[in-house]
Amino acid sequence: MSTKTNTPTAIEFSATLEVINERTILRLPAEASAELPSRGQVAAQGTAGGVDFTTVVEPDGMRGHWINVTNELSAALNAKVDDEVDVSLTPTKEWPETSIPDDFGAALEDAPELTEVWASLTPMARWEWVRWIQATKNAETRARRVEVAISKLESGKRRPCCFDLASCTDPELAKSGKLLGIS
Repeated sequence: MSTKTNTPTAIEFSATLEVINERTILRLPAEASAELPSRGQVAAQGTAGGVDFTTVVEPDGMRGHWINVTNELSAALNAKVDDEVDVSLTPTKEWPETSIPDDFGAALEDAPELTEVWASLTPMARWEWVRWIQATKNAETRARRVEVAISKLESGKRRPCCFDLASCTDPELAKSGKLLGIS
């Protein structure tokens, strides 16, 4: 009798460190991106240049993906832009905790009745709220999203209504859901 496991296998590839708007990223080769379980965002454990990290792999808007190279990871890699790095990614259902931006954190603090609600959300749901709020450069839109998030959380919503894992992207690195520098 054979038993199947649902253990994801590691996706191995090499990628070149590049910079977009002063942020370092690793763009996944098409073959590696195609092995991910989603065209949208994917939580993953990985190693880059032998350094362990946890991340959310981001969509590039063209059926590919990229990885944000944090300052900590960049320092540990001891590599520079245009260096090739060996990467191993293993998709996981365990999403990393997100950092709550100051404006949203202040709004949550001003709504103490939401402390338990926020804590009861999954890390993926918390991450989605933060990403939805941050997915705009417009200060007025962002402020409105913070207000709407608090209102929705107060009314029992556990996720932003329109969150799309494939297109709600980092506005510093993407425009209209596409990674800058991709045509």
